[in-house]
Amino acid sequence: MTMRRFLPYLWPADAPALRARVVGAMLLVLLAKAITLVMPFAYKGAVDRMAPGLEAQAGLAIALIVAYAGARFGGVLFDNLRNMIFERVGQEAAYRLSEHVFVHLHRLSLRFHLNRKTGGVTKVIERGTKSIDTMLYFLLFNIAPTIIELLAVCIIFYVKFGFGMVAVTLLMVVLYIWFTRTITQWRDQLRRDMVDLDTHATAQAVDSLLNFETVKYFGAEDREARRFSKATNAYAQAAIKSENSLGLLNIGQALITNAMMAGAMGYTVWGWSKGSFTTGDVVLVNTLLAQLFRPLDLLGMVYRTIRQGIIDMEAMFRLIDTETEVKDADNAPALHVSAGEVKFKDVHFGYDADREILHGISFTIPTGRTLAIVGPTGAGKSTIARLMFRFYDVNSGHILIDGQDCAQVTQDSLRAAMGIVPQDMVLFNDTIGYNIAYGREGAAQAEIEAAAKAASIHDFIMSLPLGYETRVGERGLKLSGGEKQRVAIARTLLKNPPILILDEATSALDSRTEASIQSVLNEMTQRRTTIIVAHRLSTVVDADEIIVLEAGRIAEQGSHSVLLAKEGLYAHMWAQQVADTDENAVMQPLLVEG
Repeated sequence: MTMRRFLPYLWPADAPALRARVVGAMLLVLLAKAITLVMPFAYKGAVDRMAPGLEAQAGLAIALIVAYAGARFGGVLFDNLRNMIFERVGQEAAYRLSEHVFVHLHRLSLRFHLNRKTGGVTKVIERGTKSIDTMLYFLLFNIAPTIIELLAVCIIFYVKFGFGMVAVTLLMVVLYIWFTRTITQWRDQLRRDMVDLDTHATAQAVDSLLNFETVKYFGAEDREARRFSKATNAYAQAAIKSENSLGLLNIGQALITNAMMAGAMGYTVWGWSKGSFTTGDVVLVNTLLAQLFRPLDLLGMVYRTIRQGIIDMEAMFRLIDTETEVKDADNAPALHVSAGEVKFKDVHFGYDADREILHGISFTIPTGRTLAIVGPTGAGKSTIARLMFRFYDVNSGHILIDGQDCAQVTQDSLRAAMGIVPQDMVLFNDTIGYNIAYGREGAAQAEIEAAAKAASIHDFIMSLPLGYETRVGERGLKLSGGEKQRVAIARTLLKNPPILILDEATSALDSRTEASIQSVLNEMTQRRTTIIVAHRLSTVVDADEIIVLEAGRIAEQGSHSVLLAKEGLYAHMWAQQVADTDENAVMQPLLVEG
C-alpha cells in the first residue's frame, strides 16, 4: 500500500521531463550492466592466452586486458551519468511529497495541532522526505540491476557449465534472500521501537526548549535534564539492540555467500583438472560471482533501508491521511462582505462530544457596531472567536456574516474578512518588518510603516539600530508584551479587515501599557464590526452591546449602564473589579514605601 502511494512521486503524470529522465537513467542502467557482464569474458580471454605455448598471442592478451579496464571505466562512467540524470527526479519527488505534507498540516484543524507535539511532527516529516530519495535510488539502481544481472549470470552458467551450476546459484540466492528477510523482519520491531523512542526524545527536547522560561521560573533545569536523560537512555538501549542484531545479520549473509563462492570455485577447479574447463573459465566464474555478490552483499542493507523507508513513509502518510475536520463545502462560494453584520443563531458547540461548551448562543452585531463578550473564566468567550474563524465547525446552529452562512463559504475568504488581536501574540523568528507585513502579502514598505505609526510603534522601531530589520527572536521573546501587542495591532491594521476580533488583547499587560494600547484599539474599532472578548470590564464600557456569558449561556445582555442597573452578574463582576482596583491603588504606595 505504501509503495503504491509512493510510486506516483517517481512517475509524476504532470511532469513528462521527469519521466524522460527516469527512462534515460534506466537505459544507462542497462548499458552499464551489459558492460559489466562483458568484462569477465575479456578477462577470461586474456588469461586463456597466457597459457604456455601461446606467447605469440601476448599482444591480443594485452588488448583484452585494456578492453577489460575500459569496460570497468565504462561501468563507472555510466553509473555516474545515471546518477546525474536521476538526481533531479529524486529531489523533485522529495520536494513534492514534503510540500504536500506541509500544506496538509496547515489544513488540519486546531484540534489536531493542540494534540500533537511539534517536535514529533517535524521529525516524522524529516525522516519521511529523506527516505523517498534513498528508496528511489535503491529500487531502481540496486534491486532492478541485480535481478537483471542474476538472470544474465544464470544464462551464462547454463551455457558454459550446465544446469547444476545454475541450480546451486539460484538456491544460494533464494537462501540468502530468505535469511535476510527473516532476520530483517525480526529487526523491524527493534527498529520501530528505536525510532519511536528517538521521536519521543526529540519531541520532549523541543517541548522543553520552547518552554525554557517556565523551566527557569520553577528552577526545573535538573528535572528536565533527568527527563531528557531517561528518554535518550531508552533510545540508546534500543539502538544497541538494533545494531547488535545487524551484526548477526551480516555474519549470516557472509557465511552464505562465501560458502557459495567456495563451492562454485571448487567445482570449476575440479572441472579444469578433468580438462572440461580452461583456466580462463575459472577466472570467468570467479569474476561473475564476485560481481553478483557485490550487490547481493548490499541486499541486506538495501532491504533494511527500504523497509525503514516504508516505516518512515507510513508515519508520514498517516499524517497525510489524517482527516481534515473543517472542510469547505463542495463548490463553496467566496464570502462577500458588503456591510459586515455578524449574527449567531442558536449556536451549540463542544470540543468533545460529551461536553458542550456553548448552549444555544444567539446575538446580532449590526454593521460597524461593537459587541463585548465578558464572563467568568471558562464561560466560552474565546470559543466564540475560534468559531468565528471557523477553526471548528459548530455542532448545530449558524454563524452568519451579511446573511451568508460561514460553514458554506470558503475558509480562505472567511478568514480574509476578519482580523484578530489575540491575547497571546506569538511572532515569527524574523524581523519586525516581516511580522507586520504578514498581515497582507505584498504590502509596500510605506504601508508597513503607516500601520506601525497607527499602532504607535513606529518611533520605537526607528529607535532600534536595525529599525524594521530588527529580529524579534523565537516567538518574539526579544520584545516586551506591550511591544508585541503593538506589532499585532499593526499587522491587523495592515490587513484592514471589515470585521475585527479583540481576544483579551490587553489582559496580559500592566495598567499603564494597557491604557496606552487601549486608545489605539479604540481608534482601530472605528467603522468596523468588532467583537471584544475581555476579562477586564473597564475595557468594554464603551461597547455598543455587552453579552455576559455564564457556563456557555447568555446570562445578561445590554449596554454598560443597563447591565449595572440590573444589579446582576455583570454588576457583581464590576463591583469586584472596582474593589480590586481600589485595593491595588491603596497597596501600591505602601509597597513603594516598603
